Amino acid sequence: MMNMTPVVKQLLIINIIFFIGAQLVPVSYEYFSMYYPESDNFRIWQVITHMFMHAPLPNFAHILFNMFALYSFGSALEHFWGGKKFLFFYISCGLGAALLHTGVNYLQLQSLLNSVSDLNLSKADLHLILNTRYESGEIIQGEVAAILKNAQCTQEQFNVLGQAAGIVQSPVLGASGAIYGLLTAFAFMFPNAQLALLFIPVPIKAKYFVPGILAIDLFLGFKGSSLFGSGGTGIAHFAHIGGAVAGFLMMLYWKKNQFNNNRWN
Repeated sequence: MMNMTPVVKQLLIINIIFFIGAQLVPVSYEYFSMYYPESDNFRIWQVITHMFMHAPLPNFAHILFNMFALYSFGSALEHFWGGKKFLFFYISCGLGAALLHTGVNYLQLQSLLNSVSDLNLSKADLHLILNTRYESGEIIQGEVAAILKNAQCTQEQFNVLGQAAGIVQSPVLGASGAIYGLLTAFAFMFPNAQLALLFIPVPIKAKYFVPGILAIDLFLGFKGSSLFGSGGTGIAHFAHIGGAVAGFLMMLYWKKNQFNNNRWN
């Protein structure tokens, strides 16, 4: 197994520090996970910090699998690219994941809001509604309840607004988008490398494995489901796709320009 490379080691340390710090100070999830731009909790630095945050305990698998993949695939890529190029690629894939995830959320949100446009809610009222907590189908804040009553909001429209609020208020976190970019680059560079998985005993070539998991993510993203159960489980499938697409586009560009005079190191 390849030795851990310097930038991969530093990324691992940063992720572990963020993870431990978030367990000690749980409010960190509110400040460093990435919220939809219309959320009152959105901060510009979350575009970067969200990729260093992971699900809180007792969910240890989230950070464990991401960091194992970072070590396994990241070290191989950094070995060939060097630290600067690898770090640029990693962060860029994380940003690509955030961009596609937010874009899909935007389309979903607009579709929901268009279906209740006859309520004629003002921009300020809509912002308040989308940033109000919904619990058991009921709104906590009395001011929002009064707004919806005056707008003669039906139960069906109320449920739609609840779905829209869920999009605005649900944060995304984790290194998975950047990791999917690494997987794509690895398959691009080493297509015939055999990958052995814990839950699949037969080794699979990278050129088959990576497109396979991307196809599953794409299917589940549209289905709104999870591979391991019925109903959504909070997995940001389109963030995975976004990281992979960003990685693939950069690999194509670098392959096309691999003989030019631009060098990273």
